[in-house]
Amino acid sequence: MLDENQKFKILIDIGFEIGKAKDLDLLLERILSVARKFSNADAGSIYLTEGKDLKFSKTQNDTIQKSLPPGQKLPFSYFKVPIDYNSIAGYVASTGEIVNIEDVRTISEDSPYSFNSQYDELSGYRTKSVLTIPMKKSGGEVIGVLQLINAKSDDGKIISFSRYDEPYIQYLAQNAALAVERAQITRGIIMRMIQMAELRDPRETGPHANRVAEYAVEIYEHWATNYAKIPREDIAENIDVLRMAAMLHDIGKVAIPDAILKKPARLDDREFEIIKQHTILGARLFSNSFSTFDRAALAVALEHHERWDGTGYPGHVDIETGKPIAGYEIASGCAAGKKGDEIHPFGRVVSIADVFDALSMRRSYKEAWDEKRVLDTIEKSAGKQFDPDMVNSFFFVLDSIRAITSRFPDEPSIK
Repeated sequence: MLDENQKFKILIDIGFEIGKAKDLDLLLERILSVARKFSNADAGSIYLTEGKDLKFSKTQNDTIQKSLPPGQKLPFSYFKVPIDYNSIAGYVASTGEIVNIEDVRTISEDSPYSFNSQYDELSGYRTKSVLTIPMKKSGGEVIGVLQLINAKSDDGKIISFSRYDEPYIQYLAQNAALAVERAQITRGIIMRMIQMAELRDPRETGPHANRVAEYAVEIYEHWATNYAKIPREDIAENIDVLRMAAMLHDIGKVAIPDAILKKPARLDDREFEIIKQHTILGARLFSNSFSTFDRAALAVALEHHERWDGTGYPGHVDIETGKPIAGYEIASGCAAGKKGDEIHPFGRVVSIADVFDALSMRRSYKEAWDEKRVLDTIEKSAGKQFDPDMVNSFFFVLDSIRAITSRFPDEPSIK
C-alpha cells in the first residue's frame, strides 16, 4: 500500500494528470486509475449524471482483466440507474454524501440503499468493500459518482477502505468533477458541429460520428500496441485526440450543395467528383494548426478516403488550392493518391471504421448489409483499400466493435 508521502504526491500530481486529457472517455479512464492507485482498489467504476439517471460510463477490474487473454479488454455494458435511494450510487448522487461499506453482503435491511449482486453473479466476481464518492462541481452540484471496489492489503487480501483516506479521495473526486465538466463542454461543442453537419447531410448523424470514433479508437489502440509498438503513454495521448478528430471526419460536407448531399440515390461521376472535395474542405478548417487536435483533425478529414494501394482521394494536394502538389500530377489532372505509410495512421484507421459503419447501417439509398457480408468485404480489402495490419486489429477487437454498435444505435427513422 502507499505511504503518506506517496499519497500526497498523487494529490499534488492529480491536477496535471487529469488536466492532460482532452477527451472525456480518456479523462474518465485516468481519473479511475488514479483513484484506484490511491486507495489500492482492485476495481472501480464511474457514473455520470444524465438527467434523472446515472450513466455507467467507465469501469476497471484487475481481477477479471487478469483472467482474460492478453490484449482483450474488459467486457463492458452501458446502463443507467435512477438517482434515488435504492442503489448505493443513486443514494450518493441524491444526497451528496460519501458511503463507505466494509462488506456489501452485510448491509442492513433498514438501510435506504441495497447492493445489486447481478454483476457479481454474471461475472463470478466477489464484491466486498465499497467506497462511493460524489463528484461535485464547484457549486456543489453532483456531476457523477466515483465508486471504488475491494481495497486490498499488501498481501492481496480484501480489506475495508480507510476512513482516514476519505477526505483525500473526496478532494480527488472534486478536482475530477471540474475536469469532467470541461471535457463535457468540449464534447458538447463537437456534437454541435456534428448537428450542424446533420442539418446539411442526413447521413452525418451523431450516432454515426460516435460509432466511427469509438471503432477507430479500439482498432488504433490494438494496432499501435501490437504492430507499431508505440509506447503506452504516447498511445494514450494519441487516443485522446483521435476520438475527437474522428467524430469530425466528414465535417467538410457542410460546404457541399444540398442537391448532392441529399440525393436519395447513388451519385453520378460529376456529383461524385464534387463530393470528394469534402476531404479538402474539411482539412482547411484545421489548416491553421494550433494544437495536436488540429493536426489530428486535419489528417483525418483529408485522408480518410485514401487507399492503401494508392487509388484513393484526394491524394497529394495543396490544401489551400485543392490542386496537385508539384511532381504528383497524373494524366487526368488529378493528384496521385497517397499509399501505404504515406497515409497518416489516423486516416487509415478512420477509413476502416467509416466503411464498416457505412456498410453495416441502413441509408436512404441502401439497406444494411448483414454482418458476414460486411466482414468479408473488410477482410478482402486488406492490402488494397485498408492497411492489412489494421484489418487484423479490427478483427481482434470485433467484440468491442459490436458492443459499440449497440451503444450508439441509429434513430428509428431515416431522414
